[in-house]
This record gives sequence, structure tokens and C-alpha cells, in this order.
Amino acid sequence: MSQTRKKSSSDGETKPRTSFVNRFLRGSKLRSSKAESRKESNDLKTSDFQPSDEKQTPAPLDAAKALSSEMELGCKTQKNGQFLQKLGKQAVDKGLDLNNCRLTTADVREMVALLPFLPDLEKLDISWNDLVGGTLPFITEQMHLVNKLKSLRLGSCRLTTDDVRALGEALKAVPDLEELNLSWNSKVGGNVPRILQEFQAGSKIQMLELVDCALTSEDGTFMGQLLPVLQSLEVLDLSMNRNIGGSLNSIAQGLKSTSSLKVLKLQSCGLSQKSVTLLDAAFGYLGGLRKLDLSCNKELGGGFEDSPAQLATLEHLEVLDLHQCSLTAGDVVSLTQVIPLLSHLQELDLSANKKMGSSSENLLSRLRFLPALKSLLISNCALERETFTALAEASIHLPALEVFDLSWNKCVGGNLKLLLETLKLSMSLQVLRLSSCSLVTEDMALLASVMQTGHLARLQKLDLSYNDSVCDAGWAVFCQNVWLLKELTELDISLRPSTFRDCGQWFRHLLCAVTRLPEITEIGMKRWILPPSLEEELECFDRDHRSSIRFDHGGYQ
Repeated sequence: MSQTRKKSSSDGETKPRTSFVNRFLRGSKLRSSKAESRKESNDLKTSDFQPSDEKQTPAPLDAAKALSSEMELGCKTQKNGQFLQKLGKQAVDKGLDLNNCRLTTADVREMVALLPFLPDLEKLDISWNDLVGGTLPFITEQMHLVNKLKSLRLGSCRLTTDDVRALGEALKAVPDLEELNLSWNSKVGGNVPRILQEFQAGSKIQMLELVDCALTSEDGTFMGQLLPVLQSLEVLDLSMNRNIGGSLNSIAQGLKSTSSLKVLKLQSCGLSQKSVTLLDAAFGYLGGLRKLDLSCNKELGGGFEDSPAQLATLEHLEVLDLHQCSLTAGDVVSLTQVIPLLSHLQELDLSANKKMGSSSENLLSRLRFLPALKSLLISNCALERETFTALAEASIHLPALEVFDLSWNKCVGGNLKLLLETLKLSMSLQVLRLSSCSLVTEDMALLASVMQTGHLARLQKLDLSYNDSVCDAGWAVFCQNVWLLKELTELDISLRPSTFRDCGQWFRHLLCAVTRLPEITEIGMKRWILPPSLEEELECFDRDHRSSIRFDHGGYQ
């Protein structure tokens, strides 16, 4: 599963609002005002006992100084508020969120000017600002002013070598730091010891994210040595650092001392068969682990054959991601003995392991022993009819299932009836993905019958894309009944990239159905070509619903 950048637009007009800086400063001024009142009160009390001829500072001068100070503070507050308003940011107590604001060097300087007024700042996020690179020393030099900082997020800022070195020196000024995110900064690689050297025994760090940082094997070795110091660590994400696989021995040893760890992500880290043995030895010390991600390690295949025993001891595990790990038939046999014992498991991803197709019948059958399972992803596993049948029978016993992905398993086509009972009994199902499953008209009729009987009532996302084998009659019966899915927000019936087809008259049924779906926002119809007879109808529909529903179609003929 690839890491993606989540961008949010900061364009457009921003309504005037009171910035959180103003709120901070209002509290500071109130405290200052109260202190001055107490001082004045004390002065009045003591003045009764002072000789009448003693010289005193003229009251008007004190008032002038106070007024000048108040005006200066107010001016600064207004300027800071304007800065945040310019960036379209909303007030958040004790947090400064400038994520994806296209910050410039000038903006960073303005932000630094805020820090003296934010002594209680706990969260600072300037992630996804590419121009921050090279300016971090401006911030780190003032880090002592926000020594209560608990969360620092600098993901994808194009940090330079000087930036990461300055950061390493500055971290000692924030002893309460609990979260550090330096992901997607390649210059972190080779500099991890320099950055994290200030983490000493007693460190409060709970979340450490170093995704795609070009970490070296030496960085991995250092991490292994550092982990025993991080006794509060709950989340460790080293994903997409392919060179740390060679230092996994050190990391695994360090993990034995992180008993508080709840999330461990090692996606695409160059893990090998031997890595599974090393990690398995550490699992016995990680009884509180909730999420384990070993996905996209293609050399890992075969590693579970002899040593998955300790994996079964993770009795609190809720998420297990092994997609695209080249699992072998031997791996599947071993995992068949382990996975059904993980009674708290809520999410299981075995996708893109094509060798599972003919060897996973027993494993899939035993998924019935995971009643808490909410998400089951088995796309592109080359399932055969026997394995699909075993899965279908087991899925009947998964009442909590919310996400079910069977995409790219061709055996589903013509056999969707095997899932009939599951579709009828799945009261919680919200996402169903059947992309590229070679569905036929009979399958579409089955889906329609399920909808007609009031089932799939909570379905929100339905993916039927790349099923080019469905004829117009199949799409017609489906579109005539899709309006019954009242909670549906997204529907995808796109064709394959190599295929273009004219829309049949069923498109009118779809337009009619959409007007009766109150939650729908997007309909994928890529590469379906609208003939002139339907073009005007869609244009009228777009005019009436342009603000709420997006049709992603293939264009006009």
C-alpha cells in the first residue's frame, strides 16, 4: 500500500476570524492585567505607611508606559492574526497548523515571530511545504521559546542537511516532545544519529515517523540501539526505507525493549525470509501491539514457513497487513495455524499474493473464527472456485464486516451467487469492491435482487469497474435498482483503459436513480461514450446538480 500525500486547498477567500494567536494573547494580557492590579493594590496599601515627603514615580508616567506596551502588544497581535488569516487557517488552541500552506521564506520568518507569543504551544505542523527546506534554522533557533511542544510534524518539507543538523541540536529544548514526523525528507537518511542523539533515557516520545527518508543500514543499526531508551514509544513507522532490511537484526533486538509499542510499520523495507525469523523473536515482547504492517516486502515470501509461532502471541492485534509479500504455499499453511487465533483482528489484508490462489482454502475457511473482522482485502490473489467457495462460506460468519475487496479475482464472475447469503446477512457492509472480476449479466441480476429485498442498506461505496463482460441488459437491471442504496456515496462502473463503449439506454435509468440517492457524490464512468441522444440529458443533469454530484465519464461521441 503506497504512502500518499494528502493535499488540501488553501486557495479562495477566507472569512475574517479571530486567530488563535489573539486568543493566546488575550489570556496573556488578562493575566498581566490581573498581576498589575494586584501590584497597584499593594502599592496603595503600603502607601498609607510611607512618609508623606518620600519621592514617588509620577502616576502619569506609569500609565503612559502601560498604554504604550498595550498598544505595541495589540499591534503585534493584529499583525500575527493577519498572517494566519492570510493562510486561511482556523484557530486551534495550543496548536499551530500550517500544513500545506505553500509557505515561503518570508512566511517562515513571520511564523517565527509568532513563537514568543505562544509559550504554551504544544503542536506545530508545517508539513507539505516544499519551500521550508533551508529555513528550518530560523525555527530551531527559537525552539526554546516553545519548550512545552509535544508534537512536531515536518513531513515533506525538503529539509536540507543543515536543516536536519539544526533540528538535532534543537530537540533538547523540547523535553516534552511526544510526536516527531520527518517523513518524506531524503536528507534525514544518513543523519538519524545526529537528529535523534538528544533522545535520552526518560524520553517522552510516543510516535516516531520516518517514512521514505532514505535511511541507511547504519541508521537502522542506530535505531535498534535507540529503541530501548524510548520506553514510551507507541508508534514506529519506518516504511519505504529499503536499505534498513540489512540492519533488521539490530532493530528486532531493540524492539524487545519497547513493550509499550502499539503500531509497527515496516512496509517496503527490504525485508527477507530471515527478517521474519528475527521479528518473530521480538513479537513475544510486544504483547500490546495493535497494528503490524509488513506489506510490499516481496523477498519476504517463504519466511513464515518455519517461524510464525510468536505471531500468535499478539493477542491484541487488530490490523495485519501482508499484501504484496509473495506469500508461498508454505507461508499460507503456517498462517492458517496462526491467523485464526488472533481473535481481536479487525483488518486483514492479503491482497496481491497470487500464490494463495490454489493453497488458501483452509486459511480462508478458518476466517470464520474472526468475528471482530471489519475489513477483509483479498484482491488479486488468483482465487480459484474452491478457494472462493471456502471464503464465501466463511464470510457468512463475519457479522461486523464493513469492507470487502475481492477485485481482480476472475473466478468471482458467474459465481457471485456463492456470496448471496453473505450479502443478505452483512448488516454492516459499507464498501464492496468487485473490480475486474469478470462479472456477467447473471451477477448483476443477483445484485439487483439483493437490493430489492432491502439488503446492503448501509453500502456507501460500490466498485464494479473493469467488468467489460457485463452486457447492456445487465447494466440496465442494475441501474433500475441502484436507487435502493440510499447511503451510497460513490459508484464506479468504468471500463478498462483499453476499452471504449457506447452507453446504452440504461444510462437514463442511472440518471433517474441518482436523483433518488441523497448521499451520492461521485460516479465513475470512464471510457463510456455518450451518444448525442444522451448528451443533452447529462448536460441538463449537470446544471441541476453541479454542486453535489460529479460524473467522471468518457466524453461525448
